[in-house]
Amino acid sequence: MSENTDALAPREEETDVHFEPVIKLTEQVDTKTHEEDEEVLFKMRAKLFRFDSGSAEWKERGTGDVRLLSHKETKKVRVVMRRDKTLKVCANHAITSDMRLQPNIGSDRSWVWKVAADYSETPPTAETLAIRFANAENAAQFKTAFEEAQANNSTLLGGAAPAASTEEQKEEKEEKKEKEEDSKTEEVPATAGEPAADAEKEEEKKD
Repeated sequence: MSENTDALAPREEETDVHFEPVIKLTEQVDTKTHEEDEEVLFKMRAKLFRFDSGSAEWKERGTGDVRLLSHKETKKVRVVMRRDKTLKVCANHAITSDMRLQPNIGSDRSWVWKVAADYSETPPTAETLAIRFANAENAAQFKTAFEEAQANNSTLLGGAAPAASTEEQKEEKEEKKEKEEDSKTEEVPATAGEPAADAEKEEEKKD
């Protein structure tokens, strides 16, 4: 008599366990950057710094692509810069007529300018920013694009001239004035003796 070993083996219960996922990874979440309605006018890699008035020193704010973005409807242009990898905003402000790019002392590839309201932090803050490029050529391209955007924004606001151009005109006038004053002071020794010579001639006639 043979035994059926299969009959003696314990039977495993067949279970159909189904777990519903808490978060469905297949769903796509739209991440808005608030740049969807803008087009890129200028884009270049650079390093950004901010001046810390408390410690009176420059502090690095981030490295990444600095971009000039133009709104498709309003045509207004702003500066936006995000850090590499994290894409965190380190510069976000409109280009206004009172801004002026000034060369950083001892460097031909960096610019310094003041911002009344930078929106990279909440709440927006007034900042003195400095940006440094790989070379002088890149820095010059940024300056050209920045000033073109500045002129564009000024025109949209009613055609007011950018503050940079008016300041340059003032400087030119002051330089001309200084040159004129210098030329006058140089002529003084030559003409100063003439009235004295005329006075001596009159005294000789009286005698």
